[in-house]
Amino acid sequence: MDIRFISKPLVGLAVLWPVWANIAQAQTPAAAPPTNTQTQAEPAPFRSALENYQPYTDEKIAPWKAANEQVDRNGGWRTYAKEGRSPASPAAAPQADPHAGHTKP
Repeated sequence: MDIRFISKPLVGLAVLWPVWANIAQAQTPAAAPPTNTQTQAEPAPFRSALENYQPYTDEKIAPWKAANEQVDRNGGWRTYAKEGRSPASPAAAPQADPHAGHTKP
């Protein structure tokens, strides 16, 4: 039997043995954490997400004639249109032209 056939794997095993030992040691779990001897806190009481649920109810709708008369008493549709153009509205503020400095070559 040829000794070289057996000796090469043995030499390789002897060379790599320290590497394998370090890897195996690194993978061993650490010591178990100390156990907690204190009592655990009581869990919070169950509260349903639906406990304050209010079912949908239809609103009382005024007759259309009464609604139109109320709009007339308030000043008509122009009064409601002016509310949309109030000076507090950001759309009513004058805006500078963002393309004012651009020129064609």
